[in-house]
Amino acid sequence: MNAMSKDIVTILEDESSLGLTFPTNLGTGKEPTSPSNTVTIFDTGGQPPQLTLDIKGLEYPSVQIRVRNINYQTGWALIESIKTVLHGLSQVTVNGTLYSVIYCASGPALLDWDDNSRARFIINFSAARRAT
Repeated sequence: MNAMSKDIVTILEDESSLGLTFPTNLGTGKEPTSPSNTVTIFDTGGQPPQLTLDIKGLEYPSVQIRVRNINYQTGWALIESIKTVLHGLSQVTVNGTLYSVIYCASGPALLDWDDNSRARFIINFSAARRAT
């Protein structure tokens, strides 16, 4: 299976209302210095894989999504839109992986202001998934 961040990129790119394009203003793993307005997805810990009930291959990964924007309100609106797209998404197959559910685990919240006075917001998502 892919890193969950790769699958989330696919979902967010497919939602044209967000205006996100990999790698222009949507990326994974490392926040770029430019453009000023960007979304970066980081793979985070998650929970251990399923070991009981004869369900093999069920995983519980998580990601953190960071939105950076020169305008506080615009950045907040984008992270709220991302939450609307992802929270509660269920029974969807992305890049050969079945997501039983994706849900907002915490956030959105203001992380900080970077050295260039751009607001950075974070939101965390968890999922249950398995290879198809």
